[in-house]
Amino acid sequence: MKSGRYIGVMSGTSMDGVDVILAEISDKAVTQQESYSHPFPQELKQKLLSICQGQQTTLSIIGQLDYELGTLFAESVKGLLDKAGLTANDITAIGCHGQTVWHEPDGEKPFTMQIGDNNRVAALTDITTVGDFRRRDMAYGGQGAPLVPAFHMAVLGHPTERRVILNIGGIANISALLPNSSVKGYDTGPGNMLMDAWTWRHKQLPYDKDAQWADKGNVNENLLQKMLSDPYFARTAPKSTGREYFNMAWLEKQLVDFPDVKPEDVQATLAELTAVSIAEQVLLNDGCERLLVCGGGARNPLIMRRLFALLPDTEVATTDKYGLSGDDMEALAFAWLAFRTMSGLPGNLPSVTGADRATILGAIYPIVGR
Repeated sequence: MKSGRYIGVMSGTSMDGVDVILAEISDKAVTQQESYSHPFPQELKQKLLSICQGQQTTLSIIGQLDYELGTLFAESVKGLLDKAGLTANDITAIGCHGQTVWHEPDGEKPFTMQIGDNNRVAALTDITTVGDFRRRDMAYGGQGAPLVPAFHMAVLGHPTERRVILNIGGIANISALLPNSSVKGYDTGPGNMLMDAWTWRHKQLPYDKDAQWADKGNVNENLLQKMLSDPYFARTAPKSTGREYFNMAWLEKQLVDFPDVKPEDVQATLAELTAVSIAEQVLLNDGCERLLVCGGGARNPLIMRRLFALLPDTEVATTDKYGLSGDDMEALAFAWLAFRTMSGLPGNLPSVTGADRATILGAIYPIVGR
């Protein structure tokens, strides 16, 4: 086992910041020691958004963004090291997910693309870096996502209690941890992404803080049902999705038949879409005793209230209550996945991704002498 201190780096679909965590990891325990959030430059975010929905681009643009992101992730790691008072010699490896710009697991030639040059991350930090986690799973027929359920099972599984771990990032995903059953996990649909995009369009704000705008609106039931009729919600797992599917073009298509709907009513309906699509999937997995929520959506009081109401027989709580920061969960998961890779252990769960075997994930960018 390659036990030691690991750093996890995650920027996520929302691109609202680069989350960086430090943890001591062994086969016995995962102990978070420090966290740091690095600002995500707005100009870089807009450049990435301009290619994440199928817009025309060039290899030159992709290469430049790869370079910029690699530099940004390295700066983020250095920010964490400075905060923790540590040096590169104190760290075993970095797990760097990269920024997803396209995810197409169900195409004729399935692929996924995360950019953020890990060669630069390793060179600029002088720390062995592990990245490119998703493509090995896809090479064995899997969706390449979600990968976090394996970590959820390792740190939050319970021998007798039915638990579902819910991450509400840009996309929402669940991990169904049911005793005596294989772990299930998949993307339920939009999390914060459509709400954030709608808020930016109408308020020029990155997100709807505390759902204040959505709370002023009313759910349009006809619009909600049209959204829920999208085939993605009825698909069986394994399944995964992203910004290339649920984006402003998708939302505008839903709104064609609703030209007079108020912007605040659209926002309220988008919040309800997130809550209902999650609750439906929890119930399809025969429910649970505890729904543990992490990610930015755990701080959205409207979505949390709706989950309480839609799942009355379930305790709905944040993962913080159980000792794991909801803000840091995904970054922590990729630190753990780096530990698995460095230890020569599989990191995927075939029952989740649909791959035909468990496999070691990722590519290692080593530093000489480490």
